[in-house]
Amino acid sequence: MTAADPFLDLVRALHHHRVRFVLIGVSGVNYYASRGSLLFTTADHDLFLPLDTPNTLGAWRAAESRGLELSAGVEPHDETVARAVVDRRALVTASNETGLTVDFALVMAGFDFETVWQERRTFVADGTQLPVARLAHIIKSKATAGRQKDRLFLATYAEGLEALLKRDTETAAE
Repeated sequence: MTAADPFLDLVRALHHHRVRFVLIGVSGVNYYASRGSLLFTTADHDLFLPLDTPNTLGAWRAAESRGLELSAGVEPHDETVARAVVDRRALVTASNETGLTVDFALVMAGFDFETVWQERRTFVADGTQLPVARLAHIIKSKATAGRQKDRLFLATYAEGLEALLKRDTETAAE
């Protein structure tokens, strides 16, 4: 018997609350790499949400229902705060004592939510459907963001990412 994955438990809760989200960032890249030999270390999971107050509230409720604490410099529990977070495109982080950290992002550099949502891939992990941004979108977003850690990631793993991107493009064409 294996221990339950707290991230997948959160994903199930998000589905239960009818939250639209797409996994992005390095943890999203790992779903493309999971069939290969290349996996990347990351400390968190990044979920991209649409600019939608009720959806954001649903994400927070799902996180809280799984024992995660929310932080954004304010107490994000009601519609007024959710509307302000959405308007400011502020980042809210959900975390617990066991080390699960999930960022609820309302911005993905270079992309709007609907484009990413329409072109997402769905992976299944432990029977749970997980919408993941296209690998090309994740890579382009990291390049567009231009943060030092993103530039380092892209430069360090350029060859492996290129191979994953080629495989994903071939799979999409089939």
